[in-house]
Amino acid sequence: MRLSQCVRYSVMAVSISLISAGAFAQAPPATGPFQPTVGQPGKDVVWVPTPQLVVDKMLDMAKATPQDYVMDLGSGDGRTVITAAKRGIRAHGVEYNPDMVELSKQNAVAEKVADKATFVKADLFETDFSQATVITMFLLPDINLKLRPKILDLKPGTRIVSNTFTMGDWVADETVRVENGCASYCSAYLWIVPSKVEGTWKSAQSEVRITQTFQMLSGTVVSGGNNTPITNGKMVGDQITFTAGNSQYSGRVTGGAIEGTIRTGTNSASWRATK
Repeated sequence: MRLSQCVRYSVMAVSISLISAGAFAQAPPATGPFQPTVGQPGKDVVWVPTPQLVVDKMLDMAKATPQDYVMDLGSGDGRTVITAAKRGIRAHGVEYNPDMVELSKQNAVAEKVADKATFVKADLFETDFSQATVITMFLLPDINLKLRPKILDLKPGTRIVSNTFTMGDWVADETVRVENGCASYCSAYLWIVPSKVEGTWKSAQSEVRITQTFQMLSGTVVSGGNNTPITNGKMVGDQITFTAGNSQYSGRVTGGAIEGTIRTGTNSASWRATK
């Protein structure tokens, strides 16, 4: 072999070696499937999973049934949505982290509930949850307060269940602490969205003047020139109850009317008032 050929082959060998070395250096490192880490940062909160015992309790408190539509705000790994789906309930998770969304979808498939458990990558504050009958969440108090006005505009009777964190001065309708088998984040709170009834309602018998603070009611019943204070006034969804003197009022709010019953001692009479 001539010297020129030796040189040429040597140069080619070096070039091939350099190309191979460069390709190896630029190859991306192999990565395994996504695994969430407790405390990993998110858009609005860090991720901490709700204990399964609390998930179960939250759905129990909401009395969620297959007739409901559950939405989980900040659905994480999908456990609340999947648990609801296992109960035969159509459920939807809203999560900002796309990796968590994909993981949730995979988990739903693995649990054979992908037909009822759905997930979307979306911002909580830009999400329409007006079709939900039950909303579950594990968010921080300031996030709850930002969402509260939107929640209060939902259909009366919509149930809201939160792990650990409250809604500020909107007192929960029910509070439960899971004791056995739960180490942290073990409290659950339930609110039922109330009808908006503040104002003056007129009936054939009286005029009812209602002041409303979330689900709690006060005010007066005006009849025959007498003003009787309202006590024990409360809304549970669209169901209203209050006492005025010796009379107990109950009824259902539908649009601009209340229809129900007045009970005084052993006597009862129908009652209808319009706003």
